[in-house]
Amino acid sequence: MRHTISILVENHFGVLARVAGLFSGRGFNIESLTVAETMDPSTSRMTIVTRGNEQIIEQITKQLNKLVDVIKVVDLTNEKVVDRELIIIKMNAQPHNRAEILRISEIFRGKVVDVSQDSYTIEVTGDEGKITAILEMLKPMGIKDIIRTGRIAMLREAGTNHKA
Repeated sequence: MRHTISILVENHFGVLARVAGLFSGRGFNIESLTVAETMDPSTSRMTIVTRGNEQIIEQITKQLNKLVDVIKVVDLTNEKVVDRELIIIKMNAQPHNRAEILRISEIFRGKVVDVSQDSYTIEVTGDEGKITAILEMLKPMGIKDIIRTGRIAMLREAGTNHKA
């Protein structure tokens, strides 16, 4: 099962390497990893997506909590969260498919961020389902390249359960 783990860490040199080393040293794969400073520049938040059963995730969580620079570890998998990914898609935009690419981009609330004679570059944010859906729609028209951020996730406030 896929798990999303949020890790609050001290913003020190080498913390990312130690966290990644913990995963690789135990043979666990990281499917995606995002990291950035929080509102407090002395701390950063890592969001890691990995796979494993409950025992493996429990082991990962315990090992992460033992790392000196780790402040807090939360498995967000069974929690109510707001989650997003960002993807940038470079499309093969030929005269016969340009209008369709723009139409699909608009449906998914994408934004064209670069244009050349033979390509459009589109930015889209959303949950994993939305990102997968736009890729499936655009694939037949000729995707040249993609880059994805990986998942970021934040716990919802108590009492909220709707999407904005």
